[in-house]
Amino acid sequence: MTPMLPAAFAELEPFAPRWCLATEAQRWQERHSCTMAELRNFYDACFPRLEEAIEYCDQFPLDALPDDVTNLLRLIHSVVMVSMAVEVFGQVKTAGAADAVLHRVREPVP
Repeated sequence: MTPMLPAAFAELEPFAPRWCLATEAQRWQERHSCTMAELRNFYDACFPRLEEAIEYCDQFPLDALPDDVTNLLRLIHSVVMVSMAVEVFGQVKTAGAADAVLHRVREPVP
């Protein structure tokens, strides 16, 4: 199986198939399909490498990212999505938001 992430982030590869998602709506849905233990496991593994991952992505032009770097950027976006549940709400769903859903008319690029 071909790695999805750059070699420098190989220890995060187990999370790549689940969390390298192209859209915010997909990340939102994935976050809500997980248990808090799964979110915490993902967050605890990825958050310590977040700054390094951002710096790695910054080496490339945004409109010409290699596939593995695009996946790393998508993983970063997923960490941000999950961080709210872990750091702020302490639960999968957004506290006080009833049955909030996310609908995007257009996705940011990339």
